[in-house]
Amino acid sequence: MNKMLYSKDVDMLLVHISDDPIDYAEESGQMIIHFSKEGKAVLLEIQDAKNFVLESLHSLFDEAEAAIP
Repeated sequence: MNKMLYSKDVDMLLVHISDDPIDYAEESGQMIIHFSKEGKAVLLEIQDAKNFVLESLHSLFDEAEAAIP
């Protein structure tokens, strides 16, 4: 199950990766990753999502442009 939800009010993107129950979470920068008891990623919370997505796209285009001879 892959499902994405965006909350404009708090600028947060939630990416549901699986239906497994969440056991714990770890924060890494502007992202909070929720894991199952087995250590499988279940949910990603991306804070300041608009900026995160724009910067990610910008990085992808920079890499693609650099690879063109």
